Amino acid sequence: MTNQYETVFILTPVLSDQQMAETVEKFQKLLTDNGAEILNKENWGMKKLAYPIQKKSTGFYSLVEFKAEPELIDKLEIAFRRDERVLRYLTVKLDKYAIEYAEKRRKKLNPQEA
Repeated sequence: MTNQYETVFILTPVLSDQQMAETVEKFQKLLTDNGAEILNKENWGMKKLAYPIQKKSTGFYSLVEFKAEPELIDKLEIAFRRDERVLRYLTVKLDKYAIEYAEKRRKKLNPQEA
């Protein structure tokens, strides 16, 4: 049974734009290689952190929304922990109300998809 998830991760600010894009692509490839369907991906860019993490006050934020089997979440989070470029990550399972909200949000951001 597949569930819908949303994961946000923060990458270290010392990466170049190309390195940041490669890192995001690496995690997306991990998801698709394990049977996940990516519904939406957003690059929120460099943002100031609420508090310093590893002596860094900014980070690259990225969001990926996907459908996957629950077992895949463990693999994804292990990959996040092993990658020193990831400062923080959070993966949440979306309930029916969150899924509805995410769909509205996607349509608002990408009106041509509607």
